[in-house]
Amino acid sequence: MADTRAATGLTVQQWDDQFFTEYFQGNEFSELYGTNENSVIQVKENLTKKKGDSVTFALVNRLTQAATTGSATLEGNEEDMVSRSHKVTVDKRRHAVRTSEMEEQASAIGLRDAMKPMLQNWGDENTRDLIITALGSINGVAYASASEANKDAWLADNADRVLFGNAKANNASNDHSAALANVDSTTDVLKRGSIDLMKRMATVASPKIRPVKDPGNGKRYYIVYAHPYAFRDLRSDLEGVLDDTTAAGEAARLFQGGDLMWAGCIIKELLDMPIYSGVGNSSIDVAPVYLLGAQAVGYAIAKRWQSKTKEFDYGDKYGCAIDGIDGFEKLRFGTGTADTDDTKDNGVVTGYFACVADA
Repeated sequence: MADTRAATGLTVQQWDDQFFTEYFQGNEFSELYGTNENSVIQVKENLTKKKGDSVTFALVNRLTQAATTGSATLEGNEEDMVSRSHKVTVDKRRHAVRTSEMEEQASAIGLRDAMKPMLQNWGDENTRDLIITALGSINGVAYASASEANKDAWLADNADRVLFGNAKANNASNDHSAALANVDSTTDVLKRGSIDLMKRMATVASPKIRPVKDPGNGKRYYIVYAHPYAFRDLRSDLEGVLDDTTAAGEAARLFQGGDLMWAGCIIKELLDMPIYSGVGNSSIDVAPVYLLGAQAVGYAIAKRWQSKTKEFDYGDKYGCAIDGIDGFEKLRFGTGTADTDDTKDNGVVTGYFACVADA
């Protein structure tokens, strides 16, 4: 009697599906993913069903017109729902590992299982780096590659959502480098007042930055990411109230162990945040801090992660690869006359704070 065996194709599909699920759940930004406009990182898979190299994300501005009251005529007085768009371009990402038969001594499926943790970790870390790069980007250009003119132009358009240290006056007439040079190591460290100020900037910005709704308790929060040194300074400033912030945070699904809670903001320590060396006052190091609301980042998927295997050297060596087609961008929507004129970062307040290493 012949044994029944699972078809290789089905096994591969199961592995790919599990890999994609764990990839979504495994990185530092996993709790921010969602498919609707309430998500910090809005995910669209439109291109998995049709061809194309970009996905369009939409913003419909809130209605502000006063109500029509009494017997006044409503017809002809409807409000225009102003909408804006942002295209996120996708590209292919892939990586592979391989090993020899003597080291692995397993079937192709066993080999996949053995290599899966390595590829999983790479996928998580690569995605994390792409999101961090997107958050710091200057009108779509990576911060490290942006010119001073690029940064000045971006700052001019986003002055209501960019903070240098703990005073809005540190913005030196939208000169980005001069503003960074105003950040000093004593008054411009991250503290509870910094979070208060960034939150106020988010709520009075034009257009406003919407907080996200926690699916567990229905409350609305902003999410803040900070470099470990900046997080250290905030924790020090919150001494004496940490028990209260932890207790409040535990009720939120967006809150993870080690996070801080202050004034409706959940502050998270992010180990791989960049440091801008020597750009502050007296050549101190400065790091960005990001306060995020809804639709801060767009994540477009054209092809979910898939795996492939290959034999080398007459079957002695086996390789396993993963690839996908996707793209991450900080969402920017126009505020001028035409759709994409005078774009602003939609869901991000960017702060720059002193980031001094431990003595």
